[in-house]
Amino acid sequence: MGGDRFVRVTDTPPAAPEVGLDELAQALEAGATVVDVRELDEYVKAHVPGVQLLPLSEFEQRWQEIPSDGPVYVICGSGPRSMRAAIALRQAGVDAINVAGGTRAWANEGRPIESGQP
Repeated sequence: MGGDRFVRVTDTPPAAPEVGLDELAQALEAGATVVDVRELDEYVKAHVPGVQLLPLSEFEQRWQEIPSDGPVYVICGSGPRSMRAAIALRQAGVDAINVAGGTRAWANEGRPIESGQP
């Protein structure tokens, strides 16, 4: 990933860039890395197809598992948790982008949703 720097998820740094759902759909089609930072029970209930789970509660310990060979899109339920994770990744030198609206907005637009274990 972007180095060995420790990543701490905080509440107050400046915002990371954001994309909407159309941009996320295009990124998924192109094979981009998309990380869902919700907890396992939330992910199991419903998630965007093609995303990988890395719960925010495990983020500081596992962030280096995220591929860094291109932009990394970060998604949660509605946007705040993924913004925190995207900011932390950017501080570590990763090109991280928050998905505005999150999984909830994706589902509300009638886009495909999966359920089940990662």
